[in-house]
Amino acid sequence: MKLAMVGLGKMGANMTLRLLRDGHKVVVTDHSAEKIKEAESEGAIGATSNQDLVAKLDAPRVVWLMIPAGEITNNAVREFAELLSPGDLLIDGGNSRWTDSVEHHKYCSERQIKFLDVGVSGGVWGLEVGYCQMAGGERDAFDIVEPAMKSLAPPNGYQLVGAAGAGHFSKMIHNGIEYGMMEAYAEGFEILKASGYDYDLAALADLWNQGSVVRSWLLELAGEAFREDPDLSKIRGYVNDSGEGRWTVFEAIDRDVPAPVLTMSLFARFVSRQDESFAAKVLAALRNQFGGHAVKSSKSESS
Repeated sequence: MKLAMVGLGKMGANMTLRLLRDGHKVVVTDHSAEKIKEAESEGAIGATSNQDLVAKLDAPRVVWLMIPAGEITNNAVREFAELLSPGDLLIDGGNSRWTDSVEHHKYCSERQIKFLDVGVSGGVWGLEVGYCQMAGGERDAFDIVEPAMKSLAPPNGYQLVGAAGAGHFSKMIHNGIEYGMMEAYAEGFEILKASGYDYDLAALADLWNQGSVVRSWLLELAGEAFREDPDLSKIRGYVNDSGEGRWTVFEAIDRDVPAPVLTMSLFARFVSRQDESFAAKVLAALRNQFGGHAVKSSKSESS
């Protein structure tokens, strides 16, 4: 089939390549002219603007957004809803908040434009192993783009999971779970590191992936990281969050669902960004006040 990809970052560029390799025609655009040229060298059709991109598509036109969530996506949805024609399909494959996707679906539907929110998981490995896709919206919209989704996915790796917003809601929860899994592995390997035993952490990660109940792709990636840098000495322990973990916690609070593991895994990322926690200073000061426990001087005092 023929479709457009808007945004040629790590995900959009590799998704374009995977589609091209499976025989699809892909029209591409990006704020970077260099990225457009790179995609053209692989067989994509470059477009200089959103208007040019729409003009190079055939009805029913399919435009897939792989751009940052928030105002950038909001603006793109509004622009394409005006550029496209009734019966065309607009897809948001980024990490938009599910409530935004419900509003985008409503906005497009009022203009007779079909809309799907598609949570996409696969990261930089997606080009090789495929992308898991969770779509929210109507079946007739899903049917239009299903040939492309099948090409992007590994076997059984895509589904229409529910109505508008359901795709991004499920991706949000997927990422919240991911936070918890990553934190559990991180804490476990730190205890192993501190144990006094001379563990080969890469070998142990590989061992655990052979039939153990904690085997996973994340554990494979941990093993690869330890092989590249056994002590992770080249990496600073600073961990960002892209939003989905926060939204998962907000939803848990709003719906009175206890989610202590997912919540604490998010807070652990906040801790990673502090050079020295003021809260920890308060704890040390209180222990000293009530029990006379020794305190250590700050870095600035000791230097």
